[in-house]
Amino acid sequence: MKFALRPFIVFLLASSLPLISAAQQTQSPDATTPQTQASPAGTSGQQKNPDPKAQAAPAPADSKDAQSTAVKGKNTGTSNDRLFLALPNFLTLENAGKVPPLTTAQKFKVVARGSFDKIEFPWYGVLSGISQAENSEPGYGQGWEGYGKRYASAFADGTIENFMTSAVLPSILHQDPRFFQSSEGGFAHRAGYAVSRIFVTRTDSGHAQFNYSEIIGSALSASISTNTYHPRSFITTRYDPATGMLTYIHNASSRTLQNTASVWGTQVLYDTITIVIKEFWPDVHRKMTHKHKSEVAPTASPGP
Repeated sequence: MKFALRPFIVFLLASSLPLISAAQQTQSPDATTPQTQASPAGTSGQQKNPDPKAQAAPAPADSKDAQSTAVKGKNTGTSNDRLFLALPNFLTLENAGKVPPLTTAQKFKVVARGSFDKIEFPWYGVLSGISQAENSEPGYGQGWEGYGKRYASAFADGTIENFMTSAVLPSILHQDPRFFQSSEGGFAHRAGYAVSRIFVTRTDSGHAQFNYSEIIGSALSASISTNTYHPRSFITTRYDPATGMLTYIHNASSRTLQNTASVWGTQVLYDTITIVIKEFWPDVHRKMTHKHKSEVAPTASPGP
């Protein structure tokens, strides 16, 4: 199995349980339509010759932020969103509709921005620590040297796959690496839509096409990582009760077609889980934001 993916998948599955529960309780966007407010007591129900300038009220801070995000998204075709308010989610667009395709330079730029984001460095550090504790791929050994090898391997695994599936192959095949959130239908419909995006994507011209970038790109990255910098063989230990000694056994080479296929399948599974979370994350984010605003909203003082 690809280094660090097993604990990462466990983390995502554990995180997705409250996420899915919250998403199912989130109201549809239509329910957020602002209601007409009643006229304050003591004012006339009719207004004569209303002044357009007087009616124009300053836009709330949230509206300005939304407009700024929309303008940025329109210009770049990407977002500044983060999963769990931390992990880069720059290739996910919500309610995007028709957006211009990304150029080759934009594809590479946004992938580089996410792959080398400051949160990625401690994130891979945590995953490396988990792998070290589990003695994943014993060929790396233990101690700081083993930890450093695991860290470099994890960082390389993630970066190579990101570039292969979201920059290199999409540029060659003229496919769109972005995920366009659905937000339509119930949970099962939306989850099914998200899973289908592993196999179906948009072309730069806006047509549906088999997602060669994901399937072939993840296969290429699995082949590169498995057959270059990962340990050549598995190392296991056997305890001899007669001598009380541990014997290290070098098993067959890990650089086989079977192991490469296993790593490939793990990567696709990880990407599938991630894309389902991406589908529901905006709903959860809005719910969290509204809850925070309601908690900090000032209480109206009683009248005289």
